Amino acid sequence: ELVSKIQAMPVAERSLVLETISLSLQKDSTLGPDMVDTYIQELLTSVDLGLRQPLRKNFFRVYGLVLRESPGDMLRKHLPSLLELSHQDTVLREGIALAVGIASTSHLEEVWAVLEQMGHTKFQRSSSIVPDSQDNVLKMSFLSAVIMLTKVLRWEYGAQSYKFTQIPELIQCLLCILQKEPNFLATLLRQKIILVILALSTLRPHLKPMVKSKILKTCLQSLYPLPPTEMQEQELVETCCASNKTMLYNKTMTALNLLFQHFISENESMDEIYFLLQHTETWLQSNKSHERKRVVQSIFLLLQHAVEKLNLTVPTTPSMLGHQIGLLTLLWRDKDEDTQYHSQHSVYFLLQLLVQQRGPAAESIYLNKLKSFEAKDHREWEIKLYNLVKALEENLTVAQHTQLVLTLLHGLCSSDHLCSDLASELLFIIFEDPGIKPEQVAEILQGLFQELPAIIFRDVQLAMTKAVTALGTQHTQETVEVILSLSPPTDRQVLTMWKALGINNMLARKVVTVLYVKMRLRPACELVRPNHHTQLVSLLALSTIYELLYMPEYKPTVRWAFAGILLGLLTQLHYLFELGCVEGISDYVEDTLDLQPLSPSRWTCLEALKGLFWTTNYWEVFAYVKLLGGWERFEHQDSYTEGVTLLARAMAHYDCEVRAVLGQAIISLKSPEERDNVVAILIITELLNNRELALYASRKTMDSFLSLGLNNPSQLVRAMSLKGLSSILMHPEKVSLLQSQLSALLDSLLKPEPRDPWGLMQTLGEVLHCLGPQGGGALSLRIAQHLLLLFEDDEGAGGHVGTVTWGLVTAWGGRDIQDNLGRVPVDPRPQVGTRGGCPALPAPPWRSGSLGAGPGHSCCLLPQVESNFGSYHLFLRQASPYLGSPYRTMKLAAMKFMEGMLRDYFTDLCLNLKKDDLTVLWNHLEMLRQDQDSVSRKFYLNFLEDFSELSQRVT
Repeated sequence: ELVSKIQAMPVAERSLVLETISLSLQKDSTLGPDMVDTYIQELLTSVDLGLRQPLRKNFFRVYGLVLRESPGDMLRKHLPSLLELSHQDTVLREGIALAVGIASTSHLEEVWAVLEQMGHTKFQRSSSIVPDSQDNVLKMSFLSAVIMLTKVLRWEYGAQSYKFTQIPELIQCLLCILQKEPNFLATLLRQKIILVILALSTLRPHLKPMVKSKILKTCLQSLYPLPPTEMQEQELVETCCASNKTMLYNKTMTALNLLFQHFISENESMDEIYFLLQHTETWLQSNKSHERKRVVQSIFLLLQHAVEKLNLTVPTTPSMLGHQIGLLTLLWRDKDEDTQYHSQHSVYFLLQLLVQQRGPAAESIYLNKLKSFEAKDHREWEIKLYNLVKALEENLTVAQHTQLVLTLLHGLCSSDHLCSDLASELLFIIFEDPGIKPEQVAEILQGLFQELPAIIFRDVQLAMTKAVTALGTQHTQETVEVILSLSPPTDRQVLTMWKALGINNMLARKVVTVLYVKMRLRPACELVRPNHHTQLVSLLALSTIYELLYMPEYKPTVRWAFAGILLGLLTQLHYLFELGCVEGISDYVEDTLDLQPLSPSRWTCLEALKGLFWTTNYWEVFAYVKLLGGWERFEHQDSYTEGVTLLARAMAHYDCEVRAVLGQAIISLKSPEERDNVVAILIITELLNNRELALYASRKTMDSFLSLGLNNPSQLVRAMSLKGLSSILMHPEKVSLLQSQLSALLDSLLKPEPRDPWGLMQTLGEVLHCLGPQGGGALSLRIAQHLLLLFEDDEGAGGHVGTVTWGLVTAWGGRDIQDNLGRVPVDPRPQVGTRGGCPALPAPPWRSGSLGAGPGHSCCLLPQVESNFGSYHLFLRQASPYLGSPYRTMKLAAMKFMEGMLRDYFTDLCLNLKKDDLTVLWNHLEMLRQDQDSVSRKFYLNFLEDFSELSQRVT
């Protein structure tokens, strides 16, 4: 009846009623609930609406009915005046909400627009200027209106056919209210807001991802950081019963879970699940236990709902889902048992969903084994982790699996030891298993390189070393390539990775092999841009090999790969000459602090070549080349071949890896690269002088290989091949012919005034070198005896020439010649000492060192003495006979050497000397007792004290 009367009223009269009611409410908002203006009563009576008392309670209903039955423009005019009324009175708020709800049944879009405008302007403006009490009233009024509106929309048939474009703005207003809530739960306001947002999100059009993201971030930020419920009792006891604190929290969390479930129901796919889960990542990594517990519980309920209610038929593979699985997996050892339980089941549910979207026929063997989550002991826990890793490999894509591994790598840096340890266990299983694909290795190692410095716990660092070893075993090639590209080999983290790869001997061999191949990747010089040499893979491999030489983990491998590394370094240095990288390398001055700046490439290659002999204990070869100035020959392109020849000659004499080097040189001789051919032929021609070469290759075999070089485009290769074919090994009949020439040469040399003693001596030396192991035969002793006469040359020229040839004679003359070396004087000039003492190094190391041969050769002592730990007593005993030498320089050298040995290695001498050794030392020392030289007598007196102490300690 009331509606009929309103419908019969003219538009002007309806407008008058609305204005009158609004004016009355504004005027009498402070009056009692039953006090109404007389004029209003008379007006309402005159329109005969038949309203019952009290009139004020019917005002809002009438207002709403009039708006409902009026045109839209009238609603837009009068509804704002109603909404602008005071919201402090509960009756007024409820009345406003009633009027809005009634009006919206006929003018939904108009009401929506007015509310949106009011929330966007009046509400936000007022919230910043009114006191807190009034602000709360305003918020409650707005919330009540929106709740009433959503109820009406739910009742209204056909509401889903409308498109409400103002929903995002209205939700933004609700989120503003939510953000201003205090950090404790006292009311259900949070729950109501979330439920209203849930209701609004059901309307068309669906919310855009950006709006949903804002909703999720705000809701999670409002709920998860709340203090644990047991800590809220003190705050809640003043506003409500403390026993209700759990009820408040549970109801609010239920609303949040319903919101999650609604979002996933709108888009049933793994993409949507990923979208929802990515908003929880911050909380999964929280340092606060209660925050992790809450978020994992929400995820558990969401995924449980998805497994039970949804049917994922469209396969989608968001790559970052692996990251979220990794975060959940890292909570499997959380200190809170509920968090452990929910995180384990959440991972299981996610894998179930991945299997489900592949179709009804899909199944996962290892996923079924994960159904039992209990692990009673350590063994069961290991099996559980293994099954998890296999299930992940079965069901994740390569991209997802990579993100999982990267997340676990980040977990290594956790300050929680349980979390960090769990990450290392999982990574070791993953790396050890062949589940890692080659295309994953680069990203994984880059991630590990970034995380290594931040790992806190030592046991986790050691575990990751083993994990790198396991990964390198599975993917050696890719691992080496990636580590090469990460950083210079001197970087601490990179060194750690290289050491990890060297723990396993077989793996270390593969690593060195790959590096050798990389070092040989030498682009043509014209293709290399200037100033870009250091970017070459070849030089990166070179620098890495240099570092590996000094790592204990690679020591057996370096010995195994000696020949390949040697040829590789020699050809690499030749290549650097071609590039022009080594100009000015002679600026390098050893044993001084005034070093010239050197480019890494030119320094590294030569030092690596030296280090190869140093680290493999071939100190005789190292010293041989050093004392003859061989290393300096490698510093210049024009003397490079001399350096290779001298190095190969030393190796041939000391039988240094001859068989392996010969085999590698033969391979290089067949190479299309000229630099390989040059190095190979220089080495082969010198190795022909090795005593044991016939055991490794027959004369026919060597003839065929040397013949290959005769057709080589390089003139040097052809010449050296011809020289090799004319050697004693290839023509044994030359031995007697050459030996017959020695006597005539010696007679010419020993004439009172030889025409060209230096030329004769050079020729004699060349003949001796060509004879090689055959030597001068019986003539050797006679040559040595006659050479002693030249050592007395006062001008030194004869001594210099004689010492040069003396070295060759003693090199091949056998033990009888070498035993008489004590009679050779030590010329104070360095060039004499180096030429005489070192072609075969039969003498003690100190003979050509700074202790006896003048300045400039102190480094000789180091490689020969220091590198022979445990043999120091032999050097001391070998030096003692020279105390009786008739030559003062030799005697002084012996005394200085023995003095240094006693000073630096006294403890080692005490441990290794025997009683017989002391007897020998004493017999030689007694010769100085009656010596007329004061220096000798002083040494005798000083040595007595040391000898006495040695006698007491030696057993």
